[in-house]
Amino acid sequence: MYLTKKNKEDLFKKHGKSVKDTGSAEGQIALFTLRINHLTEHLKNNKKDFNTERALVKLVGKRRSLLDYLTKKDILRYRAIVKELGLRK
Repeated sequence: MYLTKKNKEDLFKKHGKSVKDTGSAEGQIALFTLRINHLTEHLKNNKKDFNTERALVKLVGKRRSLLDYLTKKDILRYRAIVKELGLRK
């Protein structure tokens, strides 16, 4: 499994306020980014897996919504997470 409990804890420790802070926008965006990258690699090998493709599109939409929320709420936090994760609009 690509997403173990240890991986999640490290991810939320790095991008959230603490290990237990799984609801922060930064933590959620980082988690979605990890899952998006994993699904993208999967789809490179399995081009006809349309269910995974649909899940990927939904995840990208959720991440986009969180990024839009963060833009409206606090532009500095938005810029920090985009720079840290290497995202671009």
